Amino acid sequence: MTDVPMTGGVDTGAFSVHSDHPSKVSGHVISETEFSCHCCYDILVNPTTLNCGHSFCRHCLALWWESSRKNECPECREKWEGFPKVNIVLRGAVEKLFPEVVLKRREEIQVNPRVSHALLAFQRYGDEQAARGVAMSGSRPQGGGFFSGVLTALTCVAVVLLVYHWRSREEEHDLLVHKPVTKWAAEEVLFWLEQLGPWASLYQEGFVKEQVNGRLLIMLGDEEISKPPYNIENHTHRKAVLAELDRVKALGVKPPQNLWEYKAVNVGKSLFLLYALKSSPRLTMLYLYLFDYTETFLPFMHTCCPGGKENTEGDDILTKPLLGDPSWKQWTEFVVKYSVLPYQLIVGFAWDWLSVHYWTSRFVIVNAMLLSVLEAFALWRLWSRAEFRTLPQKMWTHFWKVSTQGFVVAIFWPMIPQFVCNCLFYWALYFSPIINIDLVVQHVLHRET
Repeated sequence: MTDVPMTGGVDTGAFSVHSDHPSKVSGHVISETEFSCHCCYDILVNPTTLNCGHSFCRHCLALWWESSRKNECPECREKWEGFPKVNIVLRGAVEKLFPEVVLKRREEIQVNPRVSHALLAFQRYGDEQAARGVAMSGSRPQGGGFFSGVLTALTCVAVVLLVYHWRSREEEHDLLVHKPVTKWAAEEVLFWLEQLGPWASLYQEGFVKEQVNGRLLIMLGDEEISKPPYNIENHTHRKAVLAELDRVKALGVKPPQNLWEYKAVNVGKSLFLLYALKSSPRLTMLYLYLFDYTETFLPFMHTCCPGGKENTEGDDILTKPLLGDPSWKQWTEFVVKYSVLPYQLIVGFAWDWLSVHYWTSRFVIVNAMLLSVLEAFALWRLWSRAEFRTLPQKMWTHFWKVSTQGFVVAIFWPMIPQFVCNCLFYWALYFSPIINIDLVVQHVLHRET
């Protein structure tokens, strides 16, 4: 047995076997050297031929790829296309000419754990390439398949939803969040009262009877609304109305009470939260904790990790901070979910808004669950390929990528038209779950993890 290093720097001498028994075919003596691998310089085992024409043992090529992570020939350095396959014609010829030598080499290769690991990693890489090829061909018009047809149909539905929200939501909800309270008409005061909750409908008659407009509304106090014609005798209801009225007086406009009104007031912030929580939930929550603790982080945390104390009617999670820091129990629950399942925090937040945003909350919940599955697939892929040591580097690269994108958007934000912002917002809100469904189906069908 001789030890001969591979051309690409990988030593396969531990399982190299040489034999000096030539074969004779039609009067011509054939030597093993004519069927030798250019890495280990021994008889070819499962010969794999590359685009350049050079052939290597399958395990030699796998060891070369594992050590270099390059898709190129170990000898001439020409890059190969696709995933190399075993040359079955050449394999059959070698096995017929030198059966004993090939058998002996196979036995030694099979008991070598390093070779087994390299072959497994190489095959997983090939499966991944095949899955990507199927995904790309599935995106072509001539070969889409059933699921691509469903995806196209859902895309059309998503576009209809975009148009619907652009035309209906922004006319109604933007009005009062931008219009000064002193200019509210009696109908707008009723609309404000209705949004306090179903219980507020009990007291509409008094406001209708008195034709209360914005100027009269800000003059009302505890004593006035407890007496006829308003008759808000319930202490909790009266407290909720007065608290909301104080917010209107302080802001001068109607405070946002749902997603659409919050978006109308905070266009840039809502778009940032939507994309940032989708792509980098942990980094975004850390940013909110450091730089937007009172206004955004505290309401978010109290909603997704409630401490057992229910919110009173009239409280608005989106804009009204809950007084007091979270308890240790809330912090423990938040840190565990933040570390292991950050998207489940978003699920908890959206679940709390089901009664207000029936379909939108469901889109957010489904998307968060799909993103959790995709993150699990990514971690499993790192573990199965023994690449967990690269995780810190990947996280650092992702951090700089996200930071750079955010910096670029911040620079060009004043020049981005409102129409483009709306497109990006509704696209991420309604179409992103459909894309993620497609990604999950690809992972499951092709088993590339």
